[in-house]
Amino acid sequence: MTKLGPRRFASPLAGSHFVHPEDRVVVPWNAREIAATVAAGEPLASYDVAGPRRDLFHNPETASAAIVTCGGLCPGLNDVIRAITLGLWHNYGVRRILGYRFGYAGLNPANGYAPIPLDPEIVDDIHNKGGTILGSSRGPEEPADMVEYLHQQGINMLFTIGGDGTQRGAHCIAEEIARRGLPINVIGIPKSIDNDIVCIEKTFGFETAVSESRDALVAAHNEAKGAPRGIGLVKLMGRHSGFIAACAALANSEVDLVLIPEVNVDFTAPGGVLDYLGWRLDTRGHAVVVVAEGACQDLAVAAGGTDPSGNFKLADVGPVIRDRIAEHFKSIGAPCTIKYIDPSYMIRSLPATADDSVFCLQLGQHAAHAAMAGYSDILIGLWNGRFTHVPLADTAGRRRTIDPDGWLWQSVLYSTGQTSWSR
Repeated sequence: MTKLGPRRFASPLAGSHFVHPEDRVVVPWNAREIAATVAAGEPLASYDVAGPRRDLFHNPETASAAIVTCGGLCPGLNDVIRAITLGLWHNYGVRRILGYRFGYAGLNPANGYAPIPLDPEIVDDIHNKGGTILGSSRGPEEPADMVEYLHQQGINMLFTIGGDGTQRGAHCIAEEIARRGLPINVIGIPKSIDNDIVCIEKTFGFETAVSESRDALVAAHNEAKGAPRGIGLVKLMGRHSGFIAACAALANSEVDLVLIPEVNVDFTAPGGVLDYLGWRLDTRGHAVVVVAEGACQDLAVAAGGTDPSGNFKLADVGPVIRDRIAEHFKSIGAPCTIKYIDPSYMIRSLPATADDSVFCLQLGQHAAHAAMAGYSDILIGLWNGRFTHVPLADTAGRRRTIDPDGWLWQSVLYSTGQTSWSR
């Protein structure tokens, strides 16, 4: 985390609840762990509390902001764009706010994407729409080229809205800015349907994804009950983290089997997945199966290579599991009827739900406060119920996943009746 310099301008938010400069959010939640750390004389890990500061680094009259949205679509992108724009405009009087199109590609002038001026009229109703008015893209650009362009454009605040790859890029941009000694700060806002960014409790878009996944699970359940030995199979997003699959299954509570990347399973062993599924069909007459996109990759041939963001290309495991299940039950003389549903792209392009919209608004507001105060190389996060400034370096190269021994996965096991089948 970086502070660009002394704060020489008084905040226009007179009478606001300003954050005390020494307020910190403690990372450990367990009192036993806290007591042991204190007893050992070691400092407690903590993050700055997010929120408005009494003094500002940037002069609101001359400040100029840039916003980019990167990676795949996600519910809430427009909400965050709107919140940042309105926060800067109404709270601080910033009048030059530019939305750079198609992610980091828009920060490279060689790509020829002109920025979009943003103001309250432009962003008035965008939160009611899915997608992003700025467009998005995957893939890196040279930090030196982007920083030079920002400098030439007179930008002194950059807001990067995206997931782990986006924030790794943001950290590289911040490092290049620091190397050149420029007064430009970089503020990340955590976007990830998969909820897989570390050091924060949740990302925006995740709650909407879980909520909207319930419709697919209801449909799968109805389809399964409508056929003899019917199976409703739903593939949900989750490359390396199965949070959507797990939480959607808990929200629906009609799911019989959940497969996630964090838990390896054996399909064919005695007492394994296929035996369990057969028992469910024999006793209930139908079953609902949820699989995260990154689960059971050993059953299929991976696509190979990486996408423009550097993500390993996964096999499309949903049809593979569908066919494997169908072949098994046909081979034992007990055929089943499988209805396969993949709502992934429908879900990620929808507008945010009400609760997610509130979260997006607060993230955008705190991002505007942090930028005006001169913080840089940080991500706006939520930890222990408080919004925080998380150093981007702390999130780089790590991924939040489900703990197979943790409370969330145990809740799934209690709900579905399946066993862990770990191997």
